[in-house]
This record gives sequence, structure tokens and C-alpha cells, in this order.
Amino acid sequence: MSLTDAVLSGACPDDLERATPPSHFTAAHLRVEDEGTFGDTEDKDVRRTLRVGEVPMPELAPDEVLVAVMASSVNYNTVWSAKFEPVSTFRFLRSYARQGGWATRHDQPFHVLGSDAAGVVVRMGSGVRRRRIGDHVLVNAARVDDQEPANQADGMLGEHQLAWGYETNYGGLAHYAIARASQLIPKPPHLTWEEAATIPACAGTAYRMLVSDRGARMKQGDVVLIWGASGGLGAYAVQLVRNGGGIAVGVVGSEEKAAAARKLGCDVVVNRREIGVGDDEGGDPELTLKAGKRLGRIIRDAVGADPDIVFEHVGRSTFGISVFVVKRGGTVVTCGSSTGYAHQFDNRYLWMRLKRVIGSHVANLQEQVECARLFTLGGVVPALSSVFPLDEIGEATRLVQLNRHIGKVGVLCLAPSPGLGVTAPELRARIGAEALNPLREFAAHPSTAID
Repeated sequence: MSLTDAVLSGACPDDLERATPPSHFTAAHLRVEDEGTFGDTEDKDVRRTLRVGEVPMPELAPDEVLVAVMASSVNYNTVWSAKFEPVSTFRFLRSYARQGGWATRHDQPFHVLGSDAAGVVVRMGSGVRRRRIGDHVLVNAARVDDQEPANQADGMLGEHQLAWGYETNYGGLAHYAIARASQLIPKPPHLTWEEAATIPACAGTAYRMLVSDRGARMKQGDVVLIWGASGGLGAYAVQLVRNGGGIAVGVVGSEEKAAAARKLGCDVVVNRREIGVGDDEGGDPELTLKAGKRLGRIIRDAVGADPDIVFEHVGRSTFGISVFVVKRGGTVVTCGSSTGYAHQFDNRYLWMRLKRVIGSHVANLQEQVECARLFTLGGVVPALSSVFPLDEIGEATRLVQLNRHIGKVGVLCLAPSPGLGVTAPELRARIGAEALNPLREFAAHPSTAID
């Protein structure tokens, strides 16, 4: 029996171990010869460079596992990768390979993408402990070196921490993925594969930003301004704020997204058009100040106070507003810059009002495990809206590229259909299937991504 057949039939661990692994497997990937595809093209359509096809199976390092990926999801780093911006990810693979040893496997003429995965452990390196073949797991997007001293304090502090499936090869948008054992998170047993696959990169990131002692340290009663409150990151931020006793103020870009944010539990929802924020506002100090004042008035009128925390990931177009609008002594916590990395803001509002800016990146393994437990407790639910098959990864990623999605866009890999992978049906019934899927009514049809 092939390993793929064994996985799909739900074989026991012994049968999985006896099954024959494939020499090649299907994966969403880039090719190095496509690096020059776009040139000066304004619309760098990711469908032109994302390929689905066979790639060779690599050998496992002693500290690694082979995961049969049942489902994955699209993150914005897949958009960056497929556009070869701000740099080609093949540059990351070459840099990683220069470490020598097992790292050299990652320098290939192809790059298997994907920073989320839910699946089954089917092979283990000789040095793996605490895991077993047959385990149902999620994969943390942070690939860390556990022999680096800084990682003993916080797995995200090591100089050699890498974004899995972005700065490394063999990511999660494939039938099989290679991950370190230290990336594995127990899968919440009441979730389907595609629901669970939306958790690590976005929910884990939001948890570290808001809840962890390494982030903003949100407390009960805090007013939290969340940019993109209906997107993948924002949808989890809203839930974490409400679950933690805070007041969620969401900013969105359409009435449909406003409805999604309210369904997630936003106390206040602001349409970007109300405050005059577009993708290019971050370069004009006067427009930034005007937008910040408008937003501040809206928030104070609604909840009686300025935000204690601003949840930032949009970047150039919103960062200056975030620094201005957060309260005196408040915190802006940022994990990304989807509209541009070069931020401009008036520093007077930072230093003279004693505000803080905290940089945050993914989450360490303990934070990921703590976050996943909230799903099992029913306090946080998946942000899944749309589900695509792997062979439509171009359309799925285009949807994210154009910001036409709500919540998370899931991708079925080895799973033949949605709805599989639940091993705790009683827990699922107790929480309720409808409660577990608040955003499915906002699913986008594949044609939505087509211009």
C-alpha cells in the first residue's frame, strides 16, 4: 500500500510505518526561472507564477518529521513569494543553504510554499522525541534552532529563526511537508482539517501580539483597535479581545466585511471610507493627522476612550494613524506591513505621549499550544471562509492578493473533501458546527478572484 493510500484510509500507525512513501509529491511551488516574470508590470498577478506539480521527496533530518498535509491555508507571505517581492524567496533558500549540512536541501530550483498545515505525522527522524507516527498535528510557521542560546528564553529571538514555507522550502501547500519536531502543535480534535489549518500562522500571531507577555499584555477592559478586523489576522484578534474581556474596535473596507466583523464580536466597526484611509495615505503627514483625528472621535464617541492597544499589520497606509490614535502611554503592536514597509509617522506623538511600539513575529511553540487550547475550550473558533482545492492555489492566492477575501482562505491538500479529520465529535456537537464557522457564509466563489 502506498503511504498516501494508507493516510486516506485512516490506517493505524503500524500500517503507516509499513507503507511506501512516494519518491515525488504534488506541491504548490515557484520555479527559479520565473523570477523575472513581472519586470515593471504594475499588476503582478500571482496566478502567473504559482504552479502545482510534482517535486522530489527530500530526505529527513534527524530532528524532522514528514507530515501528510490534509489541509493548509493562504497567508500573505504566499502573495509576496509569488510576486518575488520585496525579494525573491530563492534568495532566502540560497542563504539558508549556506549554513551547510541538512540546510543545503532547501536550495532547489523550486520553492514549495505555505506557512500553515494540518495533517498526520507519517515519518520521523532518528532524533525525534515526544511525537508518534499517526499523530494529528498543526505546524507552527516559526522554524527555530533549539541549539541557539536565545531560543531557550524565547523561540522567536534566535538569529536563525525562519518563516517556514517562506524562508525555507517544503512548506505546507503540498501533499507532504517537512517540519522540525519543535514546530508541531496538537490539532484540536473537534475541528476539521481545513478549519484547523487556519490556526497557526494567524491565530498564533494574534495571540502573541495581544495576550502573551511578549506582546501588548492586553487586560480586561482594554480598548483594542484592530485594522483589517475581518481578515485572517484580524478575525482572530477580534475573538481574543472579546474572549479576554476587552472592547474590540474594528476597521474594515466594505459593508460585507463590516457584517463579518460584527458577527465575530466587534463592539464597534468603522469603515475605512469614514476616515478617508486608502493604500497611499501613509506618505502624507497632513492626511494622516486628519484621518487619525476622525478615527479618534469615532472611537471616543462609541466607547468613551482612546484605544489602549492598536493591532497593526497593514503598515505604510495606517501606521502613522495608529501611532497618533493610540492613547497616551498606549501600545502599537505590529507584525507586518502589507501596504509597504517604509512607515512614516510624527514621532512627537510617540515620545511626548509616552507610547510604545512593539514588534512581534509569529509565536513560539508554548504560545501556539496555549492558543490552540483556546479552540478546544470553545473560546475561539476558526476564521475559515472559503475553501479551494490545491490545484486552484493561484485563484485562492489571487483572492488574498486583491483583498477580496474575508477571514482565512483554506486549501484542501490530501483531504479529498471538506469536513474530515474530526476525532472528538461530542465536543464539536457541544460547541455547535454553526458556532465553529461564523464566516462560512462569507465564502468567496473562485470567480471572485478573477479581474
